[in-house]
Amino acid sequence: MAYENILLEKEDRLAILYINRPKALNALNAATLLELKDAIAKIGEDADIDVLIVTGAGDKSFVAGADIAYMAPLNAAESRAFSALGNQVFRSIELLEKPVIAAVNGFALGGGCELAMACDFRIASFRAKFGQPEVGLGITPGFGGTQRLPRLIGPGMAKQLLYTADVIDANEALRIGLVNQVVPAEELMQTVKDIAKRIIAKGQLAVRYCKAAADSGMQTDIDRAIAFEADIFGLCFATADQKEGMNAFVEKRAANFTGK
Repeated sequence: MAYENILLEKEDRLAILYINRPKALNALNAATLLELKDAIAKIGEDADIDVLIVTGAGDKSFVAGADIAYMAPLNAAESRAFSALGNQVFRSIELLEKPVIAAVNGFALGGGCELAMACDFRIASFRAKFGQPEVGLGITPGFGGTQRLPRLIGPGMAKQLLYTADVIDANEALRIGLVNQVVPAEELMQTVKDIAKRIIAKGQLAVRYCKAAADSGMQTDIDRAIAFEADIFGLCFATADQKEGMNAFVEKRAANFTGK
């Protein structure tokens, strides 16, 4: 598939995916979602990629939301199909075995906030703005906002943001736990790349097992969760990475992981 609304770059073992509709502040329409779906599938299959960064092209917007001009004429059935598509794509990001980091460089509103929340964690520039302003348009969030926001920041704060449609700045997003770190705009991509490189330097099977355990555990009770953790802990000891990692520690040298 040739992409018109996104850009996909590879740098060493890192992929960077840009939402690239600057005239629309990177707003999401169906065509953009379908391109995202295709790109995420390719990233999942690419053995040369260990970490994905998702960001917005330009310096104004991560993703300003779903495209209102696209949505306005939709009927109930069409809008439900659009919501289902967005949820399918964002869930595929969430289910990607590889870590996904959102580099939030500007507006992350509505669908943009929902896209950021589908990533494993979020690093923001001081210019970033977050919110779920849908009720101001007479609709609800449609790409997972009512579900991921309470899980990330707690139900009380999430409901306040959902009900008021308030837009918050990066410092407030940091205070409530929506983002992990806030940095100057000119330092954002390098900061996120540095984090990605620290992840890439580790045992990739173990990193992916950590993601699987954390995500699965949050959807079940603690007893099942720790049983799953014990299972994957055991699996690690059948890998070459475990042998290399522990031998390197004992021998006081840097580990050379192979992902096997």
